[in-house]
Amino acid sequence: MARNYKGIQAYQLSYEFVLNVYKITSSFPESEERNITSQIRRASVSIPLNIAEGSTKASRKEFLHYLNTAYGSAKEVEVILQLCFDLGYLNDNNYDLLSSSLDELNAKLFLFMRNIESRIENRRHHFFKKFEDRNPNEIN
Repeated sequence: MARNYKGIQAYQLSYEFVLNVYKITSSFPESEERNITSQIRRASVSIPLNIAEGSTKASRKEFLHYLNTAYGSAKEVEVILQLCFDLGYLNDNNYDLLSSSLDELNAKLFLFMRNIESRIENRRHHFFKKFEDRNPNEIN
């Protein structure tokens, strides 16, 4: 069940985000080239790569696995962005630009994941759903 990843809005947003990350991190200190600069770039690139790779998978469940990985990478980038800002590597404008575009990307990706998950037959319930059906006295 091949999908056109280029038509997925989360892919488009993530690709644009990567381009901005590369532009902005080019001014990071040279001493961070093998650390924070490399890490934020790799984590950012992981987002569209996982969306694209997942789009080639035969089942929705496999696709969802790759989307979850992309979402995890996006959350990793959130932490690195905050760290870069706190270390003074990002000014207010660049932090706001990256942070707001990442927020939009995360929201689109999360909704897309929920949509895919809702169309998986015999899917396991979402983590919290497991607890909704239980007796409150059984939950530790």
